[in-house]
Amino acid sequence: MSRNDELLVGPTIYGKIMAARMSEHERRAALNAMRNAEAIVDGLLWLKRATEHLGARLFFKPSLKH
Repeated sequence: MSRNDELLVGPTIYGKIMAARMSEHERRAALNAMRNAEAIVDGLLWLKRATEHLGARLFFKPSLKH
Protein backbone atom coordinates (compact mmCIF):
# COMPACT_ATOMS: atom_id res chain seq x y z
CA MET A 1 0.00 0.00 0.00
CA SER A 2 1.41 3.35 -0.93
CA ARG A 3 1.81 6.23 1.47
CA ASN A 4 -1.15 8.03 -0.16
CA ASP A 5 -3.39 5.00 0.35
CA GLU A 6 -2.34 4.79 3.99
CA LEU A 7 -3.41 8.38 4.47
CA LEU A 8 -6.77 7.77 2.78
CA VAL A 9 -7.60 4.37 4.27
CA GLY A 10 -6.85 4.89 7.90
CA PRO A 11 -5.06 8.07 8.81
CA THR A 12 -6.07 7.64 12.43
CA ILE A 13 -4.72 4.11 12.77
CA TYR A 14 -1.51 4.77 10.91
CA GLY A 15 -1.09 8.05 12.76
CA LYS A 16 -1.46 6.31 16.09
CA ILE A 17 1.10 3.71 15.11
CA MET A 18 3.53 6.40 14.02
CA ALA A 19 2.94 8.47 17.19
CA ALA A 20 3.17 5.56 19.63
CA ARG A 21 6.28 5.11 21.71
CA MET A 22 7.93 2.01 20.33
CA SER A 23 11.12 0.93 18.70
CA GLU A 24 11.52 1.13 14.95
CA HIS A 25 11.42 -2.67 14.76
CA GLU A 26 8.09 -2.79 16.62
CA ARG A 27 6.72 0.03 14.44
CA ARG A 28 7.63 -1.87 11.27
CA ALA A 29 6.03 -5.02 12.68
CA ALA A 30 2.82 -3.13 13.49
CA LEU A 31 2.68 -1.55 10.02
CA ASN A 32 3.32 -4.93 8.39
CA ALA A 33 0.53 -6.46 10.48
CA MET A 34 -1.85 -3.71 9.34
CA ARG A 35 -0.90 -4.24 5.69
CA ASN A 36 -1.34 -8.02 6.07
CA ALA A 37 -4.75 -7.54 7.68
CA GLU A 38 -5.84 -5.21 4.88
CA ALA A 39 -4.66 -7.71 2.27
CA ILE A 40 -6.61 -10.52 3.95
CA VAL A 41 -9.76 -8.39 4.13
CA ASP A 42 -9.36 -7.37 0.47
CA GLY A 43 -9.00 -11.04 -0.48
CA LEU A 44 -12.09 -12.04 1.48
CA LEU A 45 -14.13 -9.23 -0.05
CA TRP A 46 -12.98 -10.28 -3.53
CA LEU A 47 -13.96 -13.89 -2.77
CA LYS A 48 -17.38 -12.75 -1.51
CA ARG A 49 -18.03 -10.72 -4.65
CA ALA A 50 -16.83 -13.54 -6.90
CA THR A 51 -19.10 -16.00 -5.11
CA GLU A 52 -22.07 -13.67 -5.43
CA HIS A 53 -21.34 -13.16 -9.12
CA LEU A 54 -20.95 -16.89 -9.73
CA GLY A 55 -24.08 -17.68 -7.76
CA ALA A 56 -26.07 -15.15 -9.73
CA ARG A 57 -24.93 -16.72 -13.01
CA LEU A 58 -25.44 -20.33 -11.90
CA PHE A 59 -28.80 -19.93 -10.23
CA PHE A 60 -30.35 -17.37 -12.52
CA LYS A 61 -33.66 -18.68 -13.77
CA PRO A 62 -34.97 -16.64 -16.65
CA SER A 63 -38.70 -16.52 -16.80
CA LEU A 64 -40.72 -16.86 -19.95
CA LYS A 65 -42.33 -13.46 -19.35
CA HIS A 66 -39.16 -11.55 -20.25
